[in-house]
Amino acid sequence: MRLLIIGTLSGQLGKACSIAVSRGAKVLQADDIDAGLDVLRSSIGAGTALVMIDVGLDVAKLVADLAAEHINIAVVACGMADDTEAAVQAIKAGAKEYIPLPPDPELIAAVLEAVTEESHHLVFADPATRQVLVLADQIAGSSASILIGGESGTGKELLARYLHRKSQRADKPFVSVNCAAIPENLLESELFGHEKGAFTGAIARRIGKFEAANGGSLLLDEISEMDMHLQAKLLRVLQEREIDRVGGAKPVKIDIRLIATTNRLLQEEVAKGRFREDLFFRINVVLLRIPPLRQRPADIPVLCDHFISKYSEANGIPVRSLSPLAAEQMRRHRWPGNVRELENAMHRAVLLAAGDEITPEAIMLEGETTPLATNIGQGAIAVPGGGNGTQDTAARDGQDGQDGPEVPVTPLVGRTVADVERDLIINTLEHCLGNRTHAANILGISIRTLRNKLKQYSADGAAVPAPGGEASPATV
Repeated sequence: MRLLIIGTLSGQLGKACSIAVSRGAKVLQADDIDAGLDVLRSSIGAGTALVMIDVGLDVAKLVADLAAEHINIAVVACGMADDTEAAVQAIKAGAKEYIPLPPDPELIAAVLEAVTEESHHLVFADPATRQVLVLADQIAGSSASILIGGESGTGKELLARYLHRKSQRADKPFVSVNCAAIPENLLESELFGHEKGAFTGAIARRIGKFEAANGGSLLLDEISEMDMHLQAKLLRVLQEREIDRVGGAKPVKIDIRLIATTNRLLQEEVAKGRFREDLFFRINVVLLRIPPLRQRPADIPVLCDHFISKYSEANGIPVRSLSPLAAEQMRRHRWPGNVRELENAMHRAVLLAAGDEITPEAIMLEGETTPLATNIGQGAIAVPGGGNGTQDTAARDGQDGQDGPEVPVTPLVGRTVADVERDLIINTLEHCLGNRTHAANILGISIRTLRNKLKQYSADGAAVPAPGGEASPATV
């Protein structure tokens, strides 16, 4: 892995650098935050997985600057072991970990291993998942573009990283871009880079994600959210294998393996005129479709065990097993949020469980989400418990459905689809304490679609929950 150390390499920080090198890391160094950002913007810093910063520098500024430039890198602060206040402030500022100095070789190794393995581990037992991985193994060694389809939360990025690790480019950078999370007017610069002075605020040359991934793999996450004019530019890049920086005078040759993901059916998007047909055929050389969690039930118990162990260890809590009733509850739930929802449920259960087992009361799935019979966009939308929804799946299927207390249901007859959709979206956002990304994942829609809906509701005078959870008619 590639590591960037921000701070002078004198004394204990220099020892930490030496330990990291001895453990196989490729280390870059910058004396201050501005110099470190310059490294990350350049081709030299492409593929950097971890930033280690001297706690004496402004950790909060580094974290904010990385977020502003959409540079997704873990930050670890380093400082003296007895400086408890500095450690607390670094974590509050956004550092993922605090490494006490003098450095312990095993702790440095553990941090490097954790970053290397983070979000890369595949846990499965179901034949449906195994079938996808068998096909992935067959095509991983090729240079063909790959399209990964599946609902939100199924693990599409995990599979993309798996393909990269199995490819001939495994020792080269893996770079990921979330096309739905970056505003349209910034995405072009994010992908292709820009020259100094290309537009207001372009104070220095910035290497784009294509150049950062040169020699390796580039993941375009949720490619269906990309604007049509950018789709045309992407098609040219894939055909010519060269990019034009914004404001640049000459093209730059690139060598990347493209992996794209989508939670939509791109054939339908093409038919509706929202996705270019020629680009679809260019990226859809091989299609890997990950089934939703409800269609791979054998994965549920092993994923539960995995996340229980993970969050028990992270919180210093003894590992508890699921009670038989809780295990049955997990099996029966439809998991509209898929593995992401299951992980959150297990994290919550680890924190709330009392006694020797994890019981249904700790999992708190009852009434948390129930599928809505109406489809909005490409998938079913989940309703937060008790509001404007239909009865649970068991009841709709004519089953007994008496495993828990009856959840009150608001009648839908007599209401317009638009009204139901509005209440559903706002209630889900309230359930997520205003977190737009989390709400969009639960709803099964893109963050861009959610923001457009909220802007419309706000303009109509509806109270839209602010990011902090406080309702504000003007906040989207």
